[in-house]
Amino acid sequence: MRQSTRGDVDPFIVMDVMESARKAEAAGRSIIHMEVGQPGTGAPAAALTALKSDLSDTLGYTVGLGLPALRTRIARHYDDIYGIDLDPARVVVTAGASGAFVLAFSALFDNGDRVGLGLPCYPSYRQILRAMGLTPVEITTTPQGRFQPQPGDVDGLDGLIVASPANPTGTMLSKTELAALAYACEDTNTALISDEIYHGIDYGTRAVSALEVTDDVYVINSFSKYFSMTGWRVGWMVVPADHVRQVERLAQNMFICPSHASQRLALHAMDARPELDANLEVYAANRALLLEGLPKAGFGTFAPPDGAFYVYADVSDHTDDALAFAAEILDRTGVAVTPGLDFDPQDGHRWLRFSYAGSTADIAEGLRRLTAFMAER
Repeated sequence: MRQSTRGDVDPFIVMDVMESARKAEAAGRSIIHMEVGQPGTGAPAAALTALKSDLSDTLGYTVGLGLPALRTRIARHYDDIYGIDLDPARVVVTAGASGAFVLAFSALFDNGDRVGLGLPCYPSYRQILRAMGLTPVEITTTPQGRFQPQPGDVDGLDGLIVASPANPTGTMLSKTELAALAYACEDTNTALISDEIYHGIDYGTRAVSALEVTDDVYVINSFSKYFSMTGWRVGWMVVPADHVRQVERLAQNMFICPSHASQRLALHAMDARPELDANLEVYAANRALLLEGLPKAGFGTFAPPDGAFYVYADVSDHTDDALAFAAEILDRTGVAVTPGLDFDPQDGHRWLRFSYAGSTADIAEGLRRLTAFMAER
């Protein structure tokens, strides 16, 4: 049967690493998961308890934009955290951040449009854009620019995606830096998309929302990371008021609605902040372990991990093939890590990403194994 060229996208390498790690575990090996950006905790216990009582109701379709109560609660979240008075009508509940990207790209761009993304970045940006007939424009970033796009990179683009905290680097944009990018996009009629799915996971400095500097933006967030609900596949978007109806029509036809049960759980999770903030203490402890332990193991150059739960390390002193290096580490140590090629097809061959989203005991054991491996190599 014929196949569409839209499917000619690169694999999501971290998912391939996960599968290799799964096979090793199935064969009886002890595997430390430092490859996937998935919290080691599940959804908040209080939210799960509240959802159980909801399950006696009929959970049918919701309206395309999402449960009104959840949209209202998300709008209040922006007031609580950022001091933003947000109209709930601008909130769109989505089938995870991935569903939000599909909706955003569909609402903002036409075939062939050029959408910029700073390398290294979340790989699915590129692949979703390509599958939708759009042109990803890869922007080379620098350590001096904190691995983030700069205002001068906007020229000639139809859209720009930024992420703060970023995956894989963990770097964050200041309010001044984010405002400069927003102004550059406004001056060039470039659609700005701000990926904020790691908001809430930071260490001493709160992440800035693009909504603090402009309303002319699509902001994408998720319940997967801070709210620890990866498998429930629910997220949200905030869009300009005059875009809501267009996004609604797309959402109705593409997804009908996100999972009703997931939306109910998300609503309850937003009131479980004490439990969720306790998770941050684990990430902070894990981060401290890596910042001290990775240089001792031989990985001393990395991006400043301001937020999220990753360390993106330069391994060019040890290899020019991060894909093979990651496979060797998994085979010899049982530690799964992600090669940088997932995030940067140009220079990712000399970088590895270490996730510290798991338990502190696992991170400590992973460091022990990595240190022993590097000492013997």
